[in-house]
Amino acid sequence: MIENRTFDEIVVGDSASSERTLTQQDIDLFAVVSGDVNPAHMDPAYAETDLFHKIIVHGMWGGALISAVFGTRLPGPGTIYLSQDLHFRAPVAIGDTITTTVTAREKKPEKHRIIFDCVCTNQAGHAVITGTAEVQAPTEKVRRPRIELPEVRLSRHERFRALLIRTAGQPPVPIAVAHPCDDLSLGAAVEMAKAGLVVPILVGPAAKIRAVATAAGIDIFAYRIVDVPHSHAAAAMAVALVRSGEAALLMKGSLHTDELMHEVVAHDTGLRTERRLSHVYVMDVPSYPRPLLITDAALNIAPTLEEKRDIIQNAIDLAHIMGTELPKVAILAAVETVNPLMRSTLDAAALCKMADRGQITGGLLDGPLAFDNAVSPAAARQKGIVSPVAGQADILVVPDLEAGNMLAKQLSFLAGADAAGVVIGARVPIILTSRADSERTRIASCAIAVLMARAGAV
Repeated sequence: MIENRTFDEIVVGDSASSERTLTQQDIDLFAVVSGDVNPAHMDPAYAETDLFHKIIVHGMWGGALISAVFGTRLPGPGTIYLSQDLHFRAPVAIGDTITTTVTAREKKPEKHRIIFDCVCTNQAGHAVITGTAEVQAPTEKVRRPRIELPEVRLSRHERFRALLIRTAGQPPVPIAVAHPCDDLSLGAAVEMAKAGLVVPILVGPAAKIRAVATAAGIDIFAYRIVDVPHSHAAAAMAVALVRSGEAALLMKGSLHTDELMHEVVAHDTGLRTERRLSHVYVMDVPSYPRPLLITDAALNIAPTLEEKRDIIQNAIDLAHIMGTELPKVAILAAVETVNPLMRSTLDAAALCKMADRGQITGGLLDGPLAFDNAVSPAAARQKGIVSPVAGQADILVVPDLEAGNMLAKQLSFLAGADAAGVVIGARVPIILTSRADSERTRIASCAIAVLMARAGAV
């Protein structure tokens, strides 16, 4: 229960306190609510060079602690906060435990007002904030059930930020953008260029590209335009630029994926290798402790066993480039046991044996595994599954495109995940843009492709 003390019940000298230990989440939440993203509070690299050489919390976080004592303890519910005078004496850093105390100094009976002395002290007993406040105290008794605070989960997408850090400080990579004739694809190419990742070569009808740029306010003056009459020609020319070595990446603009991929897989003029092409989503799921790769959710509709072998190897190779030395690969099905009536379980068992025989290398495979057993250690334990992969998968291999597409979109739209993606298995990585992608997702997709290009991977 939460109960107040009325004006008549309070005497000069009465006090109340609360204690709270500052966490990173406190800083993040205060920044979200206030909009204050001062790098002194949010950027560790900057904070190292600042006055206190570490992240410190916003000053008014301490003011909020004082407000909380007034609203919940003394006087409590019914209090009206009138004024506050604060003096910030010392910084508060993550891990500091702050004790907030308010003490009644003076009562003003004519308007039921009380002046309080306020102090916040840290675990060493040093005052970090001092001041006075004036409140209008309640005159009626209030006793109510204490409201339980909601659970809050913050999505920082630090994994995508780490990708950008890895690509920083190196020369941009030339990228052929096929038919960037809408504001989304043209803007995405320019965003990637501004991030220092790529140098776009815009391939399409020049007049149309310039008209889109003018209408959308996109500056393309610095970028090369290769003028071709239509989207079919744009796809062919973009692929040709890659084959000639003028571009190290390929990106889809405002044309159908099938139209671009037709040129990519062309027997004599395309970008095929001995490996099957496949798409990999790199998911930044806030509730999962590591990047999660999902394949194939965009390219191969119903892959065969041999095609799944290539799909898995592609994903393992990408995981290596991203820094995972021995990725854990979960081959998904609806159940975790082999059922002769379910092809996905038979394929999973065969793929694991192929890995045992060296036909798939560089990763640790297990399957069939249901989704919960692949990502939840608790679910795996409950099922009695003993496996170095179960509950801690780095890569999820789906049985077909429909399952993968639904899984990726569920994580994006229900779990707040970001989904960067790239097509691999061709001579160069291929970026497929989508209208649903955020700027952060597009930049992350480009960063992945750039890492692959610099590693000489396909």
